This record gives sequence, structure tokens and C-alpha cells, in this order.
Amino acid sequence: MSTHQNPVVPAPGAVSDATATGDTQAARTLRRQQYGWYLNDWANAAFSATVLTVFLGPYLTTVAGNAADAHGDVHPFGIPVRAGAFFPYTISASVLLSVGVMLLAGAVADRTGRHRRMLGCFAYLGAAATLGMFFLRGDRYLLGGALLLVANISYAVSAALANSFLPGLAAPDDRDAVSSKGWAFGYAGGGLLLVVNLAMFEGHAALGLSSGTAVRLCLASAGAWWALFTIAPMLRLPARPRTGVARPAGGEQAGSSSGTLRELLSTLRGMRRFPLTLLFLVAFLCYNDGIQTVVSQASLYGSAELHMGQTTLVVAILLVQIVAIGGALLLGRLARRYGAKRTVLGSLVGWVFTLTLGYLMPARQPVWFFVLACLIGLVLGGSQALSRSIFSHLIPAGREAEYFSLYKISDRGTSWMGPLVFGLAYQLTGSYRSAIISLLVFFAIGFALLLQVPVRRAIEAVGNPVPERL
Repeated sequence: MSTHQNPVVPAPGAVSDATATGDTQAARTLRRQQYGWYLNDWANAAFSATVLTVFLGPYLTTVAGNAADAHGDVHPFGIPVRAGAFFPYTISASVLLSVGVMLLAGAVADRTGRHRRMLGCFAYLGAAATLGMFFLRGDRYLLGGALLLVANISYAVSAALANSFLPGLAAPDDRDAVSSKGWAFGYAGGGLLLVVNLAMFEGHAALGLSSGTAVRLCLASAGAWWALFTIAPMLRLPARPRTGVARPAGGEQAGSSSGTLRELLSTLRGMRRFPLTLLFLVAFLCYNDGIQTVVSQASLYGSAELHMGQTTLVVAILLVQIVAIGGALLLGRLARRYGAKRTVLGSLVGWVFTLTLGYLMPARQPVWFFVLACLIGLVLGGSQALSRSIFSHLIPAGREAEYFSLYKISDRGTSWMGPLVFGLAYQLTGSYRSAIISLLVFFAIGFALLLQVPVRRAIEAVGNPVPERL
């Protein structure tokens, strides 16, 4: 009897079935990771909507007023500060501090591969600080300022680290849609909690709560929401490899602060090697500064110039949140057909139309103010989501966290330019209409600069695959 055995031949189609099974499993894993990433936006948008946009500014100003002297000043660290200016000054300080923290955190994350762990640490630090705002009462304005500093810096750093996952979660041609869904989830999550909190605040008397207690519960709820829904990204986001950076000369350990600072400086110098990436950043800096100023000053414009009541302003804020969900998804679909750059350029034209309408809008006409809010929501989410997607293509591989930290700096660290122009225009003319129309300069410059960015060549310059539609 021969000992030779016939080889086992797989049944027809078995190999392809196994391959298909593997592909299906990989697709499921990728979708699971993407939803984890979407839920990070869902989680932290509650802080932006409930705390920064609506409740903390007026409440912290009241608390500071309780501690003010006869001249209306508080004295943090012995420095006289108008009670009404304490909140914006604290926001400005947090933005400036977040610049350095984001850059260092991005460098450490790329150097060590601990993106997910660091994202979780900053997210839960920010959530804890936000929960701590429940104890903000009486004249404890310094406590409020400290908690705001910690929470806002943590929010900025965690958002920058989350953005660095985008290139690994979507193929080049799918990135616009994935980024747009992330923004949509953010507006949905932030808007949902804001609706609940506004309902609680408006009905605080029926619930047996004082207005101050209702505000403190609203603030704390944003921290609880942030902490609860951050569990999903911590469980679902993939581990990321560390970059293959050689140990610095002189024997510093890989995790040392001197080595990290050297790599940070190297990143800043290295930006000069990619001038087209830098040009896109400058374009984004310009038009996004206009966007942030419109959003932050819309309530002031509505109340002071258009004489809208508080209820109208609240409804308008909710409309922006709700419409921005559909706007982000709609512009994501348009980008798939026309390309992200063309769609962003089109959204900037939409911003110009929106500002013009706001300038011409009659006072005491809530319906027109609601139309303005819908237009802002329509172009808000999409222009930011697609800008994030475009930038993800322009980053050299292995430097995602560092470069997205630079991106977030252009998002947050330069937001003083728009308010400065807005304020100067009002000071010179005495009209908020002149102030709002003055912001057109940011969209015009941003449009002109973005038009000059050859996106395909910029992607090729950093060595990334080029999507079919740009």
C-alpha cells in the first residue's frame, strides 16, 4: 500500500468564501471603530453646547459679581478685573494655555503610540472638572475660573487627539463622509442634552429648584454625559503605532520632556517642508476665525441690534444645533460628488450670503432670525467637517496627533482676530450691523487662499494616497 496521500483540495469557492468572511469581519471591525469615534464627538459636544455656549458665561459672571467690590471689580491674584470680563478673560487664558498643551500632547502621543490612553485621560479630566461646576455657587468665582481652565484645555486636547484617528478609520475616498458623520453625531449629542437642560431650566420652579441650582445641575450634567459616552471610544478606538523616531542625541529617554520638546521643534520646523499644507492651514485659520466669530457673536447681534427676546435666542441656538446635523451630512454627500475643496468653497459663499442676510435683516422679526439660524446651521457643520477631512490627507504618516494639534491651534488659538475686528467695527461705527458685515473679510481671504491650494499636489507632497474625488 502506498503511503503517499493525495493533497487536500479545498472545495470550489472555499478560498474565496474564507476571504470574503475575513473581509466582512474587517468591515465590521472598522464600522465598530468608526462608531466609537463618532460617539467621542457625541460625548464632548455636550460641554461645548451646554457649558460654553449657553449656561456658564452668564452664571460665572453672576458669581464673579457676587465677589466684586464697590467698583465692580474682582481681584484674582491681586489683579483688578471687571466682574463682567472675568469669563471672557478666563476663556482667553484657557485658549492660550491649550496651545502649548496640545502641541506637547500631540508630540508625546505620536512618539509613544498612546493616543487612546491620552485621549481618555484628558476626556475624563475635563469631565471631572465639568462635574465639579456643580459646587460653583455664592462668590466662588476663582473655583469657577480654575474649573473652566481645566475643562476647556482638556476639551481642546482630547478633540485634537481624537482627530488624529481619522486617517486610520477611513480610506481616502471615504474620509469626507466619515468626518461629516462625526460632526453630525456631535451636533446631535450636544443638541439633545441642551434640549433637556433648557427644559429643566425653564421649568425649574415646577421642579422645586432655584434658578442657580438648575444651572449647576445643567453644568454637571454635561460632565456626566461626557464621562458616560467616552466609555465607547475607549473600548472601540484602535491602538495606534508609535512613530519610528530615533532617540535624541545625548541619551535622553524616549519619554523625556527634553526629547519631546526637540521633536516638537522639529515638527514646527518640518512644516516648512510642506508649504502647501501650511497654506491650507492659513486659509482655514482665516475663514474659520470668521465662522467662530459669527457663532459666538450671533446672540449679541440678535439681542442688541435685532432686539430679539431671550426665548427667541434660545430657539435659534437649538435650530443651529439641529440643522447643523443635516448640514454636515448634506455637505458630506455633495463632497462625494463634487469634491471636498469645491464643497468647502461653496460653503464659504454660503457664509457670505448668510452674513449679508444678517446685515439686511429687519429688527424685531423672529421669523427672519430663525431663517438666519437655519442658514448658519446648514453651512456650519459641513464647512468644518470637510476642512478636517481635507487636512487629514495633508499630514505626513505618523505625525497625525502633532499636525492635528497645529490644526486645533488654528481653530482655537487665533480666535481673537474675528472678535477684535468685530469690536473695532462697532467702536468706530456704533452699529452691530457694521460689525457683523466686517467679518466678510475673513471669508473673502480664506476663499482666495483655499482657491490657491492644489490639493492633489499637496497630498502627493506628503506621500499619501490621493482620493479619486477632490
